[in-house]
Amino acid sequence: MEANQTLVTEFFLKGVTERPELRVPLFLVFFFIYVITMVGNLGLMLLIWKDSHLHTPMYYFLGSLAFADACTSSSVTPKMLMNLLTRNHMISRLECFFQYYFFCYSATSEVLLLMMMAYDRYVAICNPLLYLVVMSNRRCTWMISVCYAIGFLHPLIHVGLLFRLTFCKSNVIDHFYCEILPLYTISCTDPSINALVIFVFATVIQEISFISIIISYTRVLFAILKKRSESGRSKAFSTCSAHLLSVTLFFGTLFFMYVRPGTGPDKYQDKMYSLFYTIIIPLLNPFIYSLRNKEVLGALSKVMK
Repeated sequence: MEANQTLVTEFFLKGVTERPELRVPLFLVFFFIYVITMVGNLGLMLLIWKDSHLHTPMYYFLGSLAFADACTSSSVTPKMLMNLLTRNHMISRLECFFQYYFFCYSATSEVLLLMMMAYDRYVAICNPLLYLVVMSNRRCTWMISVCYAIGFLHPLIHVGLLFRLTFCKSNVIDHFYCEILPLYTISCTDPSINALVIFVFATVIQEISFISIIISYTRVLFAILKKRSESGRSKAFSTCSAHLLSVTLFFGTLFFMYVRPGTGPDKYQDKMYSLFYTIIIPLLNPFIYSLRNKEVLGALSKVMK
C-alpha cells in the first residue's frame, strides 16, 4: 500500500504462524485451551457464588480475578481461532481498537486485583483479629469496583490517542491480535506521544501495584516467621504461595513487554510472551488457586455429589 495515497481502514493480522500445515493443529490446541480456560474460570465463579462458605473477601477477589481472566482470553482467542481456519485475516480499524480496549480493560483490572488480593492476605495474616472489620463486605465490594472502574477508564486514554494516528504505510500487523505497540510501527503519524503515554501509565500502574504487593508480602513473611506453630506457618504459606506464583507469572511477562528498557519494533513483536499472558496465564490461574485449596475442592466435591 503506497504511502500518502490510501488511508488504511482495515488491518491484516499475520497471526500465530504463516505455515499452512500448522494452522489446523494450532487451532485444535488453542480451541482446547480456550474451552478449558472458560470452564475453569466461569466454573470457579459459579462455585464461589453457589457455596456460602466461600462468601469471604478472599474468594470475592478470586472470583473477580477469574472474570478478568475470562475476559482477557475472550478478547484475543476467538479472533485468533477464526484466523487460523480462514484466509481472511482482515480486521476493521474500529474492531481492532475495540479488541485492544477489551484486552487492556481486563489486563488493567487484573493487575489491580492482584494488588488488592495481596493486601487482603496481609490483613488476614498480620491482623487476623481485625480482619472482618478491615475487610468488610462493603469495603471489599468498593475495592473490587475501584479495580474495574480504573480498568474501564485506563484504556480509553490509549484508544483515544490511537484516533490521532493515520495508517498509510502498511496495513499488516505482525501479531495475532491488535496489540498496540505493533500498531505504532505502521503509523504514518509520529506515535511518540502515544508511546510515551503508554509507557508512563504502564510503569505507574504496574510498579505501584508490584511495589504494594512486595510490601504486603514482606510483612506477611515476617509475620509467618514469627509464628510458633508449624501448622500455622504451613497454612499461611499455603494460602500465599498460589497468589505469589500468579503474580510472578503475570507481572513478569507484562514488565518484559511494556516496561523493559530499550526500543525497536522487533522487541515488541515477540508473540511467545503475548501468548503467555493472553492465553496461558488465564488457563493456569483457576488451577493454581484451586488445586491446593481445600475449601474450593470441598465446595467442588459437594457440587459434584
